[in-house]
Amino acid sequence: MKEEPDAWGGDHLLAVLAALANPHRLRVIAALAAGGRNYVSQLAREIGISRPLLHLHLQKLEAAGLVASQLELSGDGRALNYFEVHDFAFALTPTAIAAAAQSLTTKPEP
Repeated sequence: MKEEPDAWGGDHLLAVLAALANPHRLRVIAALAAGGRNYVSQLAREIGISRPLLHLHLQKLEAAGLVASQLELSGDGRALNYFEVHDFAFALTPTAIAAAAQSLTTKPEP
């Protein structure tokens, strides 16, 4: 996912920033970037958090388009949900924010 934030639109930029605004999710991205694709149980052990908590964080990252999942069967017939990080890079500039703000569908808070 190598796109500029202004090409994403404001709502997508907000989702990406919200997804990255958590230390656990930053650790997930770092672990997947360093070690490549991994399944949930192993990733939870590496990061040191529970599988249910990891699932919540992975859902947020996947909704923002930062990671992708794929369900696969192991040799012994167990279903393993593998995740991998999408390649992304962007420069967060005032110009990019201004462009993204033009397409926001969320209303500002009073």
